[in-house]
Amino acid sequence: MTDHPASLTFSAELKNLAALRYFVKQGTADLGACQRDIEDLVLAVDEATTNIILHGYRGEPGTVEIELQREGEFLLVRLRDKAPTFDPAAFPPPDLTIPIDQRPLGGMGIHLMREMVDEIHHRARSQGGNELTLVKRMCSETNFQEGQNEDQH
Repeated sequence: MTDHPASLTFSAELKNLAALRYFVKQGTADLGACQRDIEDLVLAVDEATTNIILHGYRGEPGTVEIELQREGEFLLVRLRDKAPTFDPAAFPPPDLTIPIDQRPLGGMGIHLMREMVDEIHHRARSQGGNELTLVKRMCSETNFQEGQNEDQH
């Protein structure tokens, strides 16, 4: 099953993150995502978009396009921008063995994105900018509820 993508384009400003989170929450629910997947994707997309706005555009004007799609048992979120090329998938993971007060700043948002989704793919766009694809295997509510019950014991 492949559903037609839902998309939204917005100006790359932090004030638009709440509307973006709502779009992801509603769109993934409409595609049949369970609550855990919705929460994971909202968090991962928020982190990715914040990075685009703060580190990609660096306060300069720009746009971010988001596309939500279901392909079989996978949810795909594509984020497109025209910021300088940056591949978060190539960013090294943080060393979590170092005490938090001794770690260098940065990188935890990318780490969080990796923890929330199953795959991250980046490609530089031929017309400039980036396309970041976040892939999440959909859970079944039954499996998710069984896992919750096990956690409560």
